Amino acid sequence: AFGDGSVFIERYIEKPRHIEVQIFGDETGEVIHMFERDCSVQRRHQKVVEICPANYLDERIKEALYDDAIKLGRHVGYTCAGTVEFLVDQHGRHYFIEVNPRIQVEHTVTEEVTGLDLVQTQLLV
Repeated sequence: AFGDGSVFIERYIEKPRHIEVQIFGDETGEVIHMFERDCSVQRRHQKVVEICPANYLDERIKEALYDDAIKLGRHVGYTCAGTVEFLVDQHGRHYFIEVNPRIQVEHTVTEEVTGLDLVQTQLLV
C-alpha cells in the first residue's frame, strides 16, 4: 500500500484478551486441541495468571480459536506439543500472534483441567 515492503500497519486492539490454544500433532497429520488458556493478566508483558478454561468466552469464539489452531497445525504438518496464541477483541474477533513449538511453563494449568500429563503425552506422540 505504501510502495515500501518494510512498512506495515498493525491493528490497535483495545483491552484484548490473550488466549492460548494447546495443540498436539502427530506424524499422520492429525492435530487436536487441549482447550484454551487465558493469559491476559500480565505485568510488564509477563504472564502472571493463567485461567483454564476461559469461561467468559462465548463457545462460538472458543470453537473458532480451536478450529484456526488446528488448521494452522495441519497446514504446516505440525508434530508434537505446541501453543497457538491469539488476541481476542471486545467484539469476539480473534487475531493470530504466534506459535510456540514447545511445552510452555503454563502447561500445568491445562493438565489440571484435562487430567493429562502433557509432557508424557508429548513424548508418546
